[in-house]
Amino acid sequence: MSAPRVVSVAPASPAQRAGLLPGDEILALNGEVPRDVIAYRLLADEPEVVLEVSRGGLALELSIDKQAGEPLGAEVSSALFDQVRTCDNHCEFCFIYQLPPGMRKSLYLKDDDYRLSFLYGNFTTLTRFTEADLERVVTEGISPLHVSIHATDPEVRADLLRNRRGATSLRWLRALLDHDIEVHGQIVVCPGRNDGAVLDDTLAGVLDRFPELASLCVVPLGVSRFNTETAMRPHTRAEARGVLAAVHDWQDVYERVLGHRLVFAADEYYLLAGWPFPAPEAYEGFPMHEDGIGMARTFELEFTGVVSEATGTQSGFFASVDGAPAEGYRSPRLATGARPGEVVLRPRRNAPIGILTGSYGAEILRPLVAALGRDDVRVIPVANEFFGGNTAVTGLMVGNFLRGGAAISMARRGSS
Repeated sequence: MSAPRVVSVAPASPAQRAGLLPGDEILALNGEVPRDVIAYRLLADEPEVVLEVSRGGLALELSIDKQAGEPLGAEVSSALFDQVRTCDNHCEFCFIYQLPPGMRKSLYLKDDDYRLSFLYGNFTTLTRFTEADLERVVTEGISPLHVSIHATDPEVRADLLRNRRGATSLRWLRALLDHDIEVHGQIVVCPGRNDGAVLDDTLAGVLDRFPELASLCVVPLGVSRFNTETAMRPHTRAEARGVLAAVHDWQDVYERVLGHRLVFAADEYYLLAGWPFPAPEAYEGFPMHEDGIGMARTFELEFTGVVSEATGTQSGFFASVDGAPAEGYRSPRLATGARPGEVVLRPRRNAPIGILTGSYGAEILRPLVAALGRDDVRVIPVANEFFGGNTAVTGLMVGNFLRGGAAISMARRGSS
């Protein structure tokens, strides 16, 4: 297990007052060695904290007095100080297997770690979850978590995950809900595998076994040109409409039985089906916004000025404890102005404007731009050879304006 290394210290924070410096390695807090940033935060919440640090090979002890619960004010280099719990499923639709070769090593890491589910909104299948994990989640209140369900039929789920533990691991979902842990669920739908009658069975199974779920999203698989699984293919228009019909039917059932819609379909399904997006209120506060559910609708509301503030990160999605780094899961927002080494080109004021976006983004942006009545603005779709699915839809939220050949960052909102 590696010691967390301090990468930054907030000005006037307890950590700075105590003399903690970037580069210091934190060996222990109050005599305990934290295994991740969650344990680190719990230990750092105490009003009196004794840090054992290593600085250039020298052992130091720093004492900190502060208010209970006051952030320490130090960001560390990683979220997990022990090993990441990797995924031992072999899902045909896994996007990791569809990445092109030659990219940075971290992109090929498959995690199935409940801690990253809590910290960054990663979805876990619970196939590597244990009694000890349940005890910790309940004891420390590690909530919300995000669980990939895919199917409630044990045989279908095991087949989808290509892991026999997939048939039994949803027992942990039941245990989490029994202990009042907030859980958001996800169903990745693969044509011919878990759509149609299987999807109906799954949504019925959720009502029967997991009605306490905070929300449930139904999203399409993503298929890149590097896909090697012949059974995995994009949805047809008819299949997309079938998924939407099932989701809408079950929304009515859930609303009658549970008092809320519970399940929501990804934006891509509406684009594939050629159906209009639901009204904003139909999303019930956009609980799965970060998973590409309702992003197009919120973008429209922001673009047209119906709402004055952008829809931010939802509670529980990419939630981070104080000190947790971005870790590549969610990049920090860029400050206004140039980054170090970046050249900002100043375009002519009268130059035409082009908006670069993906093919799905173009479908959403074109009518919005047309409503402006601006003949100097055009939407330029760029072919996406990597992914369909939610990645293609949410990608519309980050793009570039081109004006006179100069690129200007567009960031009304974004999703990692």
